[in-house]
Amino acid sequence: MDEWAEEISSPREAANNALVLAFGRLQGAANRLEYILGRSLELECGVTHLMFEVLLILGRAGEPGLSMRAVAQEQVLTTGGATRLVDRMEAAGLVERTEDPDDRRGRLVRLTPLGEETTVRASRLHVENIRRYFLDPLPAEHRERFAEDLRILSHSARDVLPRLP
Repeated sequence: MDEWAEEISSPREAANNALVLAFGRLQGAANRLEYILGRSLELECGVTHLMFEVLLILGRAGEPGLSMRAVAQEQVLTTGGATRLVDRMEAAGLVERTEDPDDRRGRLVRLTPLGEETTVRASRLHVENIRRYFLDPLPAEHRERFAEDLRILSHSARDVLPRLP
């Protein structure tokens, strides 16, 4: 029988199922790496990993910025959660809210000069840590395929999720 198609008829078989173990390892690695890399961003740059992700989203968007709804959708947050996060980032001087040139009632979020500088500094640190903790442990000949497989998994999971209203 294929190890990926094992029948589960006991708790021991459930705990030792190849698919359950593989997913558990993926989740464990992701959680540990999130902690290691996120902690480094906080200690060295003063931003949480979630703040860093928003800085990247805004950096990618450029001018004039993004709506709160767009930020929320990119991070799979509620608009309330995105608002609270952006409030903290605004208080730290990383982002600012501006008028939306296409909607007089709307507001956009964009990087401040400090936000731009923090994005660059944090990205340099993050890339160094990704190399150290994510790539270096893998055999060089597997890295490109692994990155491609992760892209496929990420897009597949994203496509299953409903879009936020």
